[in-house]
Amino acid sequence: MAREQAVALEALAGARSFPAGFKRPLMVLALTDPWRGMLTIEQSGHHVAELVRSGTEHLPALIQALEEGMDRHPEAIAPLPTPTGSNAEEQVAALVSLLGQAHRLRTTALRKLSPQDRRFLFDHAASFVEHFYPNVSLTESPNESELSEQTLAEAEADRRFCEFVSERLDYGALIAAAQVLARLSDDGWLERLGESFRDRQALPSPPNGVTGDVVLLRETPYGLLVIGGEGSNTYDLDERFALVLDLGGNDTYRGTIAAAAGMEHGNSVVIDLAGNDTYQASPLGLATGRLGVGLLIDRAGDDAYHLSQGSGGTGFAGLGILYDGAGNDHYVGAKLTQGAALGGLGLLVDAAGDDRHTSFGYAIGFGGPLGVGAVIDREGDDRYQSGEKYPSSYNAGDAPDEKPGEPHFQYDSFGIGTGSGKRIFTKDPEQQSYGLAGGWGLVIDLAGNDRYRSSNFSQGAGYFFGAGVKLDFGGHDEHAAARFGHAAGAHYGVGLFVDYGGEDRYSSTGPVYNGGTAWDLSAMLCIDAGRDSDVYDLRRSDGLGRADHHSWSLFIEENGKDPNPYRLAFLQFIGVGDTDQEAYRLYREPAEYFFNRSLHVYPGYADPPGYVTEASARARYKSQVRAVVRAKQAKHDLTWDEMVEKGYVVIGSPDTVRETLEDVARTFNCGHLLTMLQFGNMSDELTRHNSKLFGEKVAPGLRSLFADAEDRWWPTNAVPA
Repeated sequence: MAREQAVALEALAGARSFPAGFKRPLMVLALTDPWRGMLTIEQSGHHVAELVRSGTEHLPALIQALEEGMDRHPEAIAPLPTPTGSNAEEQVAALVSLLGQAHRLRTTALRKLSPQDRRFLFDHAASFVEHFYPNVSLTESPNESELSEQTLAEAEADRRFCEFVSERLDYGALIAAAQVLARLSDDGWLERLGESFRDRQALPSPPNGVTGDVVLLRETPYGLLVIGGEGSNTYDLDERFALVLDLGGNDTYRGTIAAAAGMEHGNSVVIDLAGNDTYQASPLGLATGRLGVGLLIDRAGDDAYHLSQGSGGTGFAGLGILYDGAGNDHYVGAKLTQGAALGGLGLLVDAAGDDRHTSFGYAIGFGGPLGVGAVIDREGDDRYQSGEKYPSSYNAGDAPDEKPGEPHFQYDSFGIGTGSGKRIFTKDPEQQSYGLAGGWGLVIDLAGNDRYRSSNFSQGAGYFFGAGVKLDFGGHDEHAAARFGHAAGAHYGVGLFVDYGGEDRYSSTGPVYNGGTAWDLSAMLCIDAGRDSDVYDLRRSDGLGRADHHSWSLFIEENGKDPNPYRLAFLQFIGVGDTDQEAYRLYREPAEYFFNRSLHVYPGYADPPGYVTEASARARYKSQVRAVVRAKQAKHDLTWDEMVEKGYVVIGSPDTVRETLEDVARTFNCGHLLTMLQFGNMSDELTRHNSKLFGEKVAPGLRSLFADAEDRWWPTNAVPA
């Protein structure tokens, strides 16, 4: 093993010189020195988790911690004082001062960009979101020359976008602007703000685009400052608004919500203190940083976020932050939503409640080129889903005849803690220079019994110098992924997946690469920690520490019950013949007799007299009648071919049966086989024939399957089978 690791590490050292623009030091470290890199990533994740646990006043520090993972640092600033009382005018003055400080920092950030450069960055952000794809071919084709020219033009524009963000944008000043505005999340200040305006009389009429009571409307050099009343309001927001504060009520927000509506709009803030609110965002239009900072704070309520692409705590040459303090919230998003970024920071923090996150893909903690995207949930039983929208290119080779929705049809996710670059698949060195290294994407869930479901490339996945991180700190969780899931990736990808405790279940729709698996010069680490016992249902996939093509990967199950195969036993109907054809003929009638005629139980036996009340018995009989009717409507006798195909009966020659049973035993890690060699109306002669063939020609080949494991459950005085 030491030699193989040395060879892999020597190959991975090429990450330093491989052509890809804007590689980040953290990803190169993880590739060239995996243990040190993985430790650094995990420590960063723990620091981020601790900041979220500590409360809203640490949001500025959280922004800094995430940006430091991209080797970006804020400009040093002196924080402005916040009012300690509830005087309304003092509060307004403090808000205006905060907007002014953030505005000046944004001006500093843009000072090296010409008006044309700013226009390009603002406009191309939408284009980048629209056409971003991790793997691009620039090969000329006679039938697709126009498409290739378009693709090349997009690649040039994407590289220019990243050059501007990396070299001309004073990104440190933009981080500082986000930290200034993030101070508005402080719970104490928000309490005082609410008290200052709660009993204020409503204005005669609200501004255009707003319905419901408005208690303050103020023109500022940075746009309108609006404070809505405690009743229900609607807000259709555009470039006129700099800051909207709503005191309560079930409100509806539409348009560009805490996002830039135009190149000069700059920073935008929305704060909602209470109520079950609905957000209907335009593209790149909710908590989106686009050549500036977008900040949305919703303190409480069961909220619904309808997220068009590029919205929901997203950053594109800017920083976008969505903070939801409490409530059972529902986030429904398209592409690049919910903590996603290209050339910026996208952050979604949900502090409490049983929440649901769904998306098409490239979302829920996605970091593209020069991007850090994070979703951090502090508590609650949450649901995360990403994928089942964009067909995967693997279908062409794996399932060319499958249609969308069919079992083996694959989709791409690139979500739930995924980092990805833009890989240019070509041998042309000039075209390779358009390749863009990935950022890092994180999902950190601090507590709760959570459920994750996703398509290809997800849950701690890395692709082309991108790093994916998924840390779940507690709860009994279900991690359901697909190809390249649970710390998996390819082409200089980095992935870290750690579940720190709970009785967890891992599954995959497959067909390959789950559980710390790396392909083509990648580094992956998957750990399930804690003392609880877990279930790994990977019958449709493979992995668990698999490394191919000079990769480094590791799967660690730290505690729980040991994986001794003799803990488990399974019973199997078996029919052995001299040939496959003979077995098919001999065992058909006994199997059909048993499965289609013998499995009937009189319903009255389900309720022995005297054990239930009359009312319970009546209710149960009603439900049984309904169930029987429905079962009869749907029922059909199993055919012999169905019994064989679905594994009800394992039949064949001795070699066929042995190979099938060995595959089942290894798949389920099961060391005890209970054989059903007589079933149905099988004759004595056929039973003896079946038993003899199994005992002499099948069983000997199975006895050594788990020879290295100790069978602590076999009776000590029993003769071995």
